[in-house]
Amino acid sequence: MWIADNWKDYEVIDTSKGEKLERWGDYLLVRPDPQVIWDSDRKNRGWRRPNAHYHRSKKGGGEWEFIDLPQQWSINYRELTFQLKPFSFKHTGLFPEQAVNWDWFSDKIKKANRPVKVLNLFAYTGGATLAAAAAGAAVTHVDASKGMVTWAKENAKSSGLEEAPVRWIVDDCMKFVEREIRRGNHYDGIIMDPPSYGRGPKGEIWKIEDAVYPLVQACSKLLSDDPLFFLINSYTTGLAPAVLTYMLGMAVQKRFGGKVSSDEIGLPVSETGLVLPCGASGRWEC
Repeated sequence: MWIADNWKDYEVIDTSKGEKLERWGDYLLVRPDPQVIWDSDRKNRGWRRPNAHYHRSKKGGGEWEFIDLPQQWSINYRELTFQLKPFSFKHTGLFPEQAVNWDWFSDKIKKANRPVKVLNLFAYTGGATLAAAAAGAAVTHVDASKGMVTWAKENAKSSGLEEAPVRWIVDDCMKFVEREIRRGNHYDGIIMDPPSYGRGPKGEIWKIEDAVYPLVQACSKLLSDDPLFFLINSYTTGLAPAVLTYMLGMAVQKRFGGKVSSDEIGLPVSETGLVLPCGASGRWEC
């Protein structure tokens, strides 16, 4: 498993009965997690005195219980600063487990010793975009949500990267990729974090089982003659790491050589020494 264990401002403190106790900077949150099917004695007092608690509803969805939490606050990862705010369906605007991937591709960008262009699809609030930009890459950030792109720009400003070479694009990812192919544009690295299900800015329906492999195939046409990496993240239960390996193997490795590896990603749990599984990633590198 690839473990995001370099955080100082974020921590999974404990896990029990379908929930996790987390520290986000100075604040403690309790949020549901479907992977946590075990029980613990919940000795840490944070369980009893969190700053906010997201309660899952038996009817689906859920709602936040705010006890002592600001509307917005920030945390740091290395040189990056992220603005956080609780919003629908338990999220805060950041997936800390992705830091293990940020470190991986940032190292490849820095060691390339040449200009590097990166395409980040389904780019959300910009964690991967800013990590790549901080490593020296020129990044194209694409997300279908105007609100998420605006949030990513806020994170860029907080991180001192508002003047970095980032193109901010609000668009359906597949349609953007098809236009980039027609334009003849190319990238040295591609990152994608596709949702299980979603809609584009004009109501386009995305179902990962049907759409992800055609997207990977299309993206392979955007890779430069000397590409560095291709990263796929998945939180979809049905897409095991082996599936990510096969997709990258057929669409990318067959053409460019290199190697493919896939694994679960996870976060260490302080109280128990466990590692909380948080989806899977597939990596191709030259």
